Amino acid sequence: MGAEVALPQSQPPLVLGLQPSALVDHVARVHSSFLDHIPGERGGSIPVELGDLDSIVREVKIHAASFRHDHEYPSSHIKTLAGGSVANTIRGLISAFGISTGIIGACGDDQQAKLFVHNMTSNGVDLSRLRNKIGHTAQCVCLVDALGNRTMRPCLSNAVKVKAEELTKEDFKGSKWLVLRYAIFNLDVIQAAILLAKQEGLLVSLDLASFEMVRNFKQPLLELLDSGNIDLCFANEDEATELLRGEQNADPGTAVEFLAKYCQWAVVTLGPNGCIAKHGSEIARVPAIGEAKATDATGAGDLFASGFLYGVIKGLSLEECCKVGACSGGSVVRSLGGEVTLENRQWMYKQMQIKDLPTPDTSK
Repeated sequence: MGAEVALPQSQPPLVLGLQPSALVDHVARVHSSFLDHIPGERGGSIPVELGDLDSIVREVKIHAASFRHDHEYPSSHIKTLAGGSVANTIRGLISAFGISTGIIGACGDDQQAKLFVHNMTSNGVDLSRLRNKIGHTAQCVCLVDALGNRTMRPCLSNAVKVKAEELTKEDFKGSKWLVLRYAIFNLDVIQAAILLAKQEGLLVSLDLASFEMVRNFKQPLLELLDSGNIDLCFANEDEATELLRGEQNADPGTAVEFLAKYCQWAVVTLGPNGCIAKHGSEIARVPAIGEAKATDATGAGDLFASGFLYGVIKGLSLEECCKVGACSGGSVVRSLGGEVTLENRQWMYKQMQIKDLPTPDTSK
């Protein structure tokens, strides 16, 4: 049974993120050879059971200790932090941009739940809409090689999650934006959240999640877009291509035009090639910002979304929104995990100043 949720007494967060299951990431740099011993192909994301995840974490700790003095791997420990695309975006919005955020979801009664709560609370995220339940909190091992390529092994089975019928209007009252990530296994919760959010006048942002999710479940996605309830849509180049599979032109420009038929803002990120976006009749193309070599690409798209949303909330032009997103996405790849460190935040503010973008007041 879920515990009673204490609704916030203070001002509701400006931006809410729906992440039905709280998630903890275990991120570590590994030698490429280590990946040969991990079940499944290297790269990508393959679900594992809890026992397998624990086994991988143990192996990583032993592996990390063996190259502690390797100059290529100066930071060889496992970094454990709250994870998940939506959590990354809303954490970035408050910690790097000073925009108040809250999360809607559920966590278990285990050590991972404590880690999730501590990490999000210490960054200022409002957790009053996070349900506490008896059970496991979702986890993911993210292994990063010397080239910044990721091999992910998520453990989501049996993880607690918030259910569609548990959502209430009170969860959304007074907020301005709802941030979502497309996932077929959460579709009922997503649909319920959108319905309640729209009744409360919120704008809705949707991330397309992965090209596999778009490929395998395109029809429900098109129905979501066709509902007219998605105000802002983020897709990366692979997701955009998959969305237009079978069309004559499947380039990013065509994808942005396609998404813009359904959404006020349409954005396609292009990795090292920047992004292209459309709002109304306005189109913007902006190059990537930052080093060509990423330490870890985890969270690049999520933090791009943080920056872009900050720009929209502050009323910046479409091009400026893209530039802030590029600064934000470029900052997170400079270290492990989907969290902007203090050092990288300063780097991001410097890039924003160089480009004459308004830097946020995060002193509040």
